[in-house]
Amino acid sequence: MIAVTLEQLAEDVHGSYTGSGDTLVRDLSTDTRTIQHGAIFAAIKGARVDGAELAGDALAAGAAAVLTSDPRTALASGAKQDALVVVPDVQNAIGELARANLQRARTLGRSDLKVVAVTGSVGKTTTKDLLSALLAGRGPIIAPPGSFNNELGLPLTVLRANEETATLVLEMGADHIGNIEYLTRIAPPDACAVLIVARAHLGEFGGIENVALAKSELVTGTRLGGPVILNADDPRVIEMRKLAKGPVTTFSASGHGDVAAQSVRVDSAGRASFTLVTSVGRESVNLKLVGAHHVANALAAAAVSLAMGIDVHTIARILSTTVAASPHRMDVRSKGGVTFIDDSYNGNPDSMRAGLSALGHLGRDRRRIAVLGAMLELGEATEREHAALGEVVKNAGVSILICVGDTYTLDQVAGAEGIDVFTAETPREATGILCHLLQPGDAVLFKGSNGSGVWRVADAMLGRDS
Repeated sequence: MIAVTLEQLAEDVHGSYTGSGDTLVRDLSTDTRTIQHGAIFAAIKGARVDGAELAGDALAAGAAAVLTSDPRTALASGAKQDALVVVPDVQNAIGELARANLQRARTLGRSDLKVVAVTGSVGKTTTKDLLSALLAGRGPIIAPPGSFNNELGLPLTVLRANEETATLVLEMGADHIGNIEYLTRIAPPDACAVLIVARAHLGEFGGIENVALAKSELVTGTRLGGPVILNADDPRVIEMRKLAKGPVTTFSASGHGDVAAQSVRVDSAGRASFTLVTSVGRESVNLKLVGAHHVANALAAAAVSLAMGIDVHTIARILSTTVAASPHRMDVRSKGGVTFIDDSYNGNPDSMRAGLSALGHLGRDRRRIAVLGAMLELGEATEREHAALGEVVKNAGVSILICVGDTYTLDQVAGAEGIDVFTAETPREATGILCHLLQPGDAVLFKGSNGSGVWRVADAMLGRDS
């Protein structure tokens, strides 16, 4: 964050402040445990903790001020009135401050600062991680940890930008129409990529066409003249080219885009290799990432990088050396003679199929076990999509299926396909079942929506703290 006076900060967030306006703020924190001297504490009211109740603690820890919508509670916690910046809504205020910080970075920082944004129903985080590696050569780069892609995570990422930042790589997610429009107002991209319109969050959107409409907000929110990267293999995505205010580049895993993959091969470890074909040359790429679906993510990242002036040889080299950077995304590890595939961050029909396909490749000549949680937020399609997943599980060669929580009809359909099915009400119970069943040589996939808690099973089996 670029240092700013409290007076200017209060103006940025349209708040009221009665203290000394020349005090400098150098950071924003939403957690009193991470307060740095000179930071402002954003007192967000969460499901379990009301930040306003911690205002006094934040000031005692070195905060310069507290951003709050509940001054009464903040004062009761021991905070002084002249240490409060009072706003109607703290989360919106964080967004306003992030917007102002980016504007200052563009004005006071590097003339070549670029904001790159990615959206899509699946693949955002992997593409973001690849772009972070590809664009690092431009200079200091900021990218979110994991998938900080919502109305809070994105502005917190933007607030990390300073005078030295060369590239800001952002994910923009949505579960309602208007979400991405809001995010692009905070950080208008200089270049963008739309990956795919898939069946994630169907319940919230009310249909696939509304999913497409929501994703298209990234194209319309990109700055005038900014490159727009679109998936030629998705008819709903390619239709967005008419909304672009800058040059359009298409990518295609089937070989038909401006940036395309040819001669795609998948090895026994589930890693894809292909020939990267562009208008300025061809190069061989050997991905370290597990799963053939990463070819499309790599192509999207390559297309953005080409538009940003990175040469094709460098792109191919970096794509061939970059490993998974975010947790619970196709993280393949061996322990005790068992191969674990942790792809438990999210679960929707398309990503479930990709995960099970990876299990099929990695589990050749092995007993294959799938630990699956529910695909959430599918609305009226919930029962149908879970039932359809039963055949996918069978085709992946799964011998044992452990269903965690309510997986609707998946357990019944899979059982009818001849698969040994175990059900667990909780991640802890699923962990116990898996420990009892595991044998050396097994291949295990962890997959489900984040809310299903399957990631807890993965953490337990891999010895990580949850």
